[in-house]
Amino acid sequence: MRYLTDRKRAVGMGSAKSGTEHHWSMTVSSGALLVLIPLFVFTFGPMLGASYEEVTAYFSRPFPSVVAGLTIIVTFKHFAGGVQALLEDYVHGMAQKVSIVAMTCLSYAAMATGLYAVVRLAL
Repeated sequence: MRYLTDRKRAVGMGSAKSGTEHHWSMTVSSGALLVLIPLFVFTFGPMLGASYEEVTAYFSRPFPSVVAGLTIIVTFKHFAGGVQALLEDYVHGMAQKVSIVAMTCLSYAAMATGLYAVVRLAL
């Protein structure tokens, strides 16, 4: 017979104490994306179908390259937070930890690749 109280059974099963921080991080990044995505569309859109020289000249200006860089950074940070919440809800055990690390690495790798492309165009 197990003599565990409800409190003893609940210890270790509660909040990770980072839910509020995660919520605010996702709220702020989604608010930033509400501004950045239209800016990105209107700065990147005219360059679709342009020659390499025109694109390089356009993105060598500060405003389009900063908008593209910020959009890439905020988008992949938001992606990493969302995927982490999804994996915490639906994957358990060691697979959860491995999946979170893998998706975080994938997100930062995609962010670095995108920033490399923007910086290369800007210089």
